[in-house]
Amino acid sequence: MDRRVAAVGDLERRIGHRFEDRELLERALTHASVGDGAKKVRDNEVLEFIGDRVLGLLAAEALAQRFPKAKEGELAPRLNALVSRETCARVARKAELGPALRLSASSSKIGGRETDSILAGATEALMAALYQDGGLEAARQVFLDLWNDEFDRAGEGRPRDPKTALQEWAQGKGRPLPTYRVMDRTGPDHAPVFTVEVAVKGVDPAIAKGKSRQEAEKAAAKALLEREGAWG
Repeated sequence: MDRRVAAVGDLERRIGHRFEDRELLERALTHASVGDGAKKVRDNEVLEFIGDRVLGLLAAEALAQRFPKAKEGELAPRLNALVSRETCARVARKAELGPALRLSASSSKIGGRETDSILAGATEALMAALYQDGGLEAARQVFLDLWNDEFDRAGEGRPRDPKTALQEWAQGKGRPLPTYRVMDRTGPDHAPVFTVEVAVKGVDPAIAKGKSRQEAEKAAAKALLEREGAWG
């Protein structure tokens, strides 16, 4: 038996789902590099797009159930961690997804089966395929199994700084990234004072001062988060 065919069968056994639509599974495991030649094939890019949304829903649902008293600002960084490229690639390795992938000869030769971006994309595509083949419950069961160890990792530590926390908060609300603007710079060169405004679409901006531009940006980000009840 072809090694990849065997790997696909092993993958189905590991995730506990036998696909009714075999073509759908094959498409989920087919990297775009396969279509670089003369023969056009259906790759997993569209499924990857869908799977990103499926993962977001399942992660948000699971987090809300695990942390019912948590604020949105506390859940957003956990969600971002659960659906990140690094996490999806780690999950792919746990499921031994790499050997089941269909890659071009060149991509396979340079180690594509162990590349984070390829593994993460295939993981998202697989989740979309599970959703389409077996419904949300099938995708949910695989998510809860494969991501089980990731929930503790996603909760380790707090965001690196207020700017990171604000970025994650904005993304969690589906808004554009925060923008920062230096409004004023006063004081002598050896002891300047910066006044910075941070803006996030949909809420009033916040203004803060600092001894450097970076310090002022962090203070402004923290002020906005505190005002919105998403810090602390």
